[in-house]
Amino acid sequence: MSAAVCVLKTRCFLRQLLPGLPAAMHRSYSLDVSAPLLRTQGYVDGRWISAASVFPVLDPATGQEIARVSDCGPAEAKQAVDAAYKAFHSWKQYTAKERSVLLRKWFELMTLHKDELAQLITFECGKPMCESLGEISYSASFLEWFSEEARRVYGDIVPSPAKDRKLLLLKQPVGVASIITPWNFPSAMITRKVGAALAAGCTVVVKPAEDTPLSALALAELAEQAGIPAGVVNVVPCSRESTPSVGQVLCTDPLVAKISFTGSTATGKVLLKMAADTVKKVSMELGGHAPFIVFDSADLDKAVGGAMASKFRNSGQTCVCSNRFLVQSAVYDRFVEKLGRAMDAELRLGHGSEPNTTQGPLINTRAAEKVLHQISDAVSRGAKVVKGGKRLDGSFMEPTLLTDVTADMLCTKEETFGPLVPVIRFNTEEEALAIANATSVGLAGYFYSQDVSQIWRVAEALEVGMVSVNEGLLSTPEATFGGVKESGMGREGSKYGVDEYLEVKYMCFGGLKP
Repeated sequence: MSAAVCVLKTRCFLRQLLPGLPAAMHRSYSLDVSAPLLRTQGYVDGRWISAASVFPVLDPATGQEIARVSDCGPAEAKQAVDAAYKAFHSWKQYTAKERSVLLRKWFELMTLHKDELAQLITFECGKPMCESLGEISYSASFLEWFSEEARRVYGDIVPSPAKDRKLLLLKQPVGVASIITPWNFPSAMITRKVGAALAAGCTVVVKPAEDTPLSALALAELAEQAGIPAGVVNVVPCSRESTPSVGQVLCTDPLVAKISFTGSTATGKVLLKMAADTVKKVSMELGGHAPFIVFDSADLDKAVGGAMASKFRNSGQTCVCSNRFLVQSAVYDRFVEKLGRAMDAELRLGHGSEPNTTQGPLINTRAAEKVLHQISDAVSRGAKVVKGGKRLDGSFMEPTLLTDVTADMLCTKEETFGPLVPVIRFNTEEEALAIANATSVGLAGYFYSQDVSQIWRVAEALEVGMVSVNEGLLSTPEATFGGVKESGMGREGSKYGVDEYLEVKYMCFGGLKP
């Protein structure tokens, strides 16, 4: 494989919206990634395969094409499932230490190539480079974590009620796992699932989001370089148009034992129905609508810092982004003032490869239109725009701060996935909890308080799978990730993440002489 550098020129007519720069400033951006990591074919059974057609991958900041990727269909998906099933019978025989060593090599290769992997994220997802580098570090940490957890999949010896038998509980891998991932964390959402699956002894077929297949294919290249055997990791990229037929194979094929999906609640329900016919093991991380509560006793400077980190990471496009900001009356005005100043001081719009950029584009124009619709709805119902409020070129949105927001507004009822901060005033703890829990989903929740008794009450009362107290960023491989209600089922990360890919087999060994 050639080590030449593949340079894809993205001619950009993006207006640089950084304060102090001319509005009509034009730039040209280049994606410089070494050829082995810039893959555009599917990866099945250790081979790079082409499909009958291709689909474009666009830079969301410019709208320009950066690559054309094989548009895999149901035939390629079935081929991948068959390859994974065949490989499973040998992969599950690897010792835990052997699997651990290979995962560790994969982690080391990710770390070695972190700059190029981050570039891929920035150009196909739109994240600023500093965030893309952060995602690669986060992504690699799951391979490191599960390389260690692979050697800690313990069973049990259960005390027997009878003297002539021994009772054992064995943990065994479930088999082939279909891994369906979103665009907003195109690397980390794969390693968080695949790391756990491989540690348990499962094999996988990955279907990345159509917006961001390049990161998935680069991970497959590094898995091969790490020595992970053919068929253990397979990647089938496909277009939006091909996704239903590919998803049908991955969710209904009898050889698939497990489905892990991260995405919208609506899509998750469709996949659950597909999985039901063959009673597959399923884990899902679905939509969120996180509350961010600021109580009177909060350290407001820390609360503002947490709000900035939680809301504006990836321009508000994470499933655990704070979506509804609830601030107690006594500190409402001061919080809004401090948050507005922080937004002015810290947020800079632009292409993710620019060093000063902190806010990239939304993933596409549909995403920008959704945010604008929520703003318009809120203003029509009495909300005030304190900062931002406008849609800019392409899929760029101004970071927006709204006050006088009420619970009847659209932005308080549905997930935004954009840089919008709607601030609701409340008077009592009970009122805040009622508003926070008045939703069908429950992924993450944040609150700031210095009252220890209140911290325990609120943490236990919030109907979410993850609670962050006095902290704006909560994700780490050592802890569980997952939600309640319609935010999904199962947990990823932590020591429990491997359990999603295991079955417990009871073995009764009888006929023993007492």
